[in-house]
Amino acid sequence: MTPELTALIVTAGAWILLHLVVAGSPLRRVIVAKIREPGFQGMFSLLSLAGLVALVMAYRSASAPGVNFDLWVPSHAALWTPLVVMPVALLLLVGSLTTPNPTSVGMERALHAPTPARGILRVTRHPMLWGFVLWAAAHLAANGDAASLVLFVAVAVPALTGMFSIDRKRARRDPVGWQRYAAVTSIVPFAAIAAGRNQFVAGEIGLWRAGVALLVAAAIVAVHPLLIGVSALPFS
Repeated sequence: MTPELTALIVTAGAWILLHLVVAGSPLRRVIVAKIREPGFQGMFSLLSLAGLVALVMAYRSASAPGVNFDLWVPSHAALWTPLVVMPVALLLLVGSLTTPNPTSVGMERALHAPTPARGILRVTRHPMLWGFVLWAAAHLAANGDAASLVLFVAVAVPALTGMFSIDRKRARRDPVGWQRYAAVTSIVPFAAIAAGRNQFVAGEIGLWRAGVALLVAAAIVAVHPLLIGVSALPFS
């Protein structure tokens, strides 16, 4: 294993531990007790930004020719996966950012809204995190190299575990409000709808959100060669 790949693994491990230990364990309550919630949010934001920059830089070094190596050869169908999945992932992200979500920082009061789960929240109560998971999974399917495996696992693991961590924190802070919200939502997309605890209302998501997601997806395809160094189109 090359030093660059080793550095990427260490950086990815630190990124995962930052989210699992600092934000997702009882250590968080210890820190908050000392510096209060705003102080913790500020500290965690700075650490996350630094960790993200380090992760990107380590990935760029580890994915250089002669350093990286293939673990498997993606099929032709797998090469199309990001192009198909990313608009869905971006719709989840856009929906999360434009819908009052009780699982978002500072939005806990939305638990007591007359209809706490509207729009994309009827599909899943963690649309943003599922957007990251889909982004990571789609790109992992289309890239069979070691550096990409480490990077996308580092993205997916905190997103998946974060769903359960956030649920525990909200349930602890507001048991009544959370029980009401959890009763009509689900972590797994469409699970609450399939169970009859909610219903899909396409109009609440809105065509404009789908349009924004498609525009962002098109912009990413356009700048992908400049930012990443390879085309996002499997036939180019």
